[in-house]
Amino acid sequence: MKRENDPSAPSTALFNWYPGHMAKALREIKQKLKMVDLVLEIRDARAPLASGNMALDEVLDQKRKIIVLNKANLSDTAMMKKWSSWFDKEDIPYLFVNCLDKAALSKVISMSRKILKPKKEIKLMIVGLPNTGKSTIINQLANKKVTKVADKPGQTQIQQWIDVGEDITLLDTPGVMPPKISRAEHALWLSAIHAIPDDIASEQETAEFLVAHLLKIPSKEFLERYKLESADLSVNDTLLKIATVRGCLRGQGLPDLDRVYKIILSEFREGLIGKTCFGIPPK
Repeated sequence: MKRENDPSAPSTALFNWYPGHMAKALREIKQKLKMVDLVLEIRDARAPLASGNMALDEVLDQKRKIIVLNKANLSDTAMMKKWSSWFDKEDIPYLFVNCLDKAALSKVISMSRKILKPKKEIKLMIVGLPNTGKSTIINQLANKKVTKVADKPGQTQIQQWIDVGEDITLLDTPGVMPPKISRAEHALWLSAIHAIPDDIASEQETAEFLVAHLLKIPSKEFLERYKLESADLSVNDTLLKIATVRGCLRGQGLPDLDRVYKIILSEFREGLIGKTCFGIPPK
């Protein structure tokens, strides 16, 4: 384990994940932009700003869009209120949604119709980072399985038109990462929410960052799930405690930390150790 003095501070160089199909997808998004009326940019409600993409913003330029912040059920409620106030002040159309809640998703269509009124036939484009829930949102809007859903970033690699209503067609696009992540902290946030595959990021680095983060703002779920008496622990001691509690032990009782890292990442992403929102609204 590393970074004894400050485990919450990233120590590794930035990892950038930008395979060739993403560069191609960005070019195709630009080419098809004239064919659509409105863009739905899917972000993760646990990282409202960091899960955006400046490269996409440049391509979209003045195109009308709605920012759909998915996985709101996994995000901190108080922070979402602060972000809502910020989006309101910035006059940016947005919605916080849970992609498994059809009633919430219906608001996406309602807002699209309101923005494009009186247009009858609507063509939408869906864009965003990998693993933000685009495929699930499309399947829910279409009321059938039309795209592959996988718990691994970067599965969608082609564009396709999908009917999601009598008068609404949606263009699905592959998830596109920023070509460069400027802040190491943001890279860890994106790794934590699984926008970056675990075989690209360091599971140890991300898990240690998460533990440090959760010790600073300890939730009841975090403390109870890992049987922590308090949050007044070091990251190393917390990892060792989790290894014991969850039976992640090798021969002679040595901790199997690789298993611990996987448990922490998995259970954080499922919302089992508390709801979190990374970052605060800009001033």
